[in-house]
Amino acid sequence: MKPITEYQDYRKYMLDYFDWRKRTSVFSWREFSKQAGFASPSYLKLVCDGKSSLSRVGVLQVAAAMELSQFECEYFKHMVDFTNAKEDGKKKAAFRKMEGLANEQHARVMNADAFDYYESAVNSIVRELAPLMPGALPGELAKKIKHNFTAQEIRDSLKLLVKLNFLKSKGENVYEQTDKIITGSSDSLALALRSMNRQMIDLAREAIDKIEPAERNISGVTVGVNADALKRIKDIVTSCRKQVVAIAGECNKINQVYRLNLQLFPLTDKV
Repeated sequence: MKPITEYQDYRKYMLDYFDWRKRTSVFSWREFSKQAGFASPSYLKLVCDGKSSLSRVGVLQVAAAMELSQFECEYFKHMVDFTNAKEDGKKKAAFRKMEGLANEQHARVMNADAFDYYESAVNSIVRELAPLMPGALPGELAKKIKHNFTAQEIRDSLKLLVKLNFLKSKGENVYEQTDKIITGSSDSLALALRSMNRQMIDLAREAIDKIEPAERNISGVTVGVNADALKRIKDIVTSCRKQVVAIAGECNKINQVYRLNLQLFPLTDKV
């Protein structure tokens, strides 16, 4: 069975544990629930199906039934908190605890790189800007950004980007962008993306007042749609984003960093 640090959803971990036990011995949901001390023979099956959630007490019972080590038990507890949390702040706190425990074991949480990269909007800005200004100090980079980021935030971002191999150091304060990309999906990646998108929307709000109209394009339209029209519009938005990425990829002698936000969201409930 895979190491526990390769999981972020405790239900998936429990399900894989169940499948592993079933392949290697006579094992059933009734037996699993019994070993964990639950009266209902189907309770853990309901948990893994997402129809119920483990309580604080239940976490310890299941951890004992799976014979987890002290480290695995602690990680499992935080993984339950991460999966069950409804608020992004609580999810983030639980994920950071999972990451901290993994680091103590010289392990790495799956998609932790993506989480660290997307958690702050400054990282994507610095990744594009630093290669354009070879030799520039963090304070000089900060002054080039039209929004308020400190030299320390830039310094921390550069350190992270090099660590994650999004930038390669070619000399003192000289950086080259790598071809590394982030793919895949997970709760932690979605959490980090929501955090970055909130920050980017805030920067767009600032741009309305800070940036001259000739240097920006901020507009919108309010329309009524049905399911078919909504799908067609979403397809067009996706295609537009891909075309913008392709055009930027063909661009030579880059001298500025831009952000394009494509925002399509409902203003009413369905009638």
